[in-house]
Amino acid sequence: MFANYLIGLREGLEAALAMSILVAYLVKTRRRHLLPRSWAGVGMAVAVSLLFGAGLTYGPGGLTFEAQELIGGVLSIGAVGFVTWMIFWMARAARSLSGELRSQIDAAAEGTAWSLTLVALLAVGREGLETALFLWAATQAATRDTVGSLTPTWEPLLGAGLGIATAVGLGCLIYRGAISINLSRFFTWTGGFLILVAGGVLAYGVHDLQEARFLPGLDDLAFDVSGTIDAGSWYGTLLKGVFNFSPATTYLAAAAWLLYVVPAMTLFLRSIRRRDQAPSVPVPVAG
Repeated sequence: MFANYLIGLREGLEAALAMSILVAYLVKTRRRHLLPRSWAGVGMAVAVSLLFGAGLTYGPGGLTFEAQELIGGVLSIGAVGFVTWMIFWMARAARSLSGELRSQIDAAAEGTAWSLTLVALLAVGREGLETALFLWAATQAATRDTVGSLTPTWEPLLGAGLGIATAVGLGCLIYRGAISINLSRFFTWTGGFLILVAGGVLAYGVHDLQEARFLPGLDDLAFDVSGTIDAGSWYGTLLKGVFNFSPATTYLAAAAWLLYVVPAMTLFLRSIRRRDQAPSVPVPVAG
């Protein structure tokens, strides 16, 4: 549940920050008449994200078990790719996000009637689609029981919903000037944690592909600590829900976790170090 809360908080905060900057800039530059176009873009982004999430949840239901596992494995690996790109992009762009978005707003305000709607749609929709995909993948992994069937649970959705609600509240407070967040530090800590979460989702995706008979080695276990770590205990549930840890892990899934987490974490820490050492260059803003 905490991992899903963090996903909702991080992605929701990115979208909330983008809208806070957009709304504040339009108000400051006396272009309030353009606000309805921006909120229209937000509404469209939310609708598209919900439809995408519903399609992921209910789409594969009529397929065979192998086909469902194949689709689930591919989508899980795709979700890891998206969230990895998001982590590294935010690590680089956190300090220049405001200036870049303001430049896009100026260009859209001078363009066609729906240009600003498109800016809001892309700013919020990208986070919504990433949230839906990664949340779906993490939820599928967290709700699989020891037999291999899916056990419905409301906890992942509740966690993500609370995270998004927290992000919206923080966005409103930031807009009103009530609080100030060190975005570079926030995205550094959450980025490192999400790399570990994404590693578990990747291992789960590889296991899905093994169950679909697309990859070999389903019966070749790297380790089996189910006798030591009870999957039904509080700590087993915590490890499964946060890091998608499986007490019985195949060699291929374990290798996928190591080959992703070690290089990704190393490159992420190097990227953070280079960003902190580089001088801050202001982004020119039109007008």
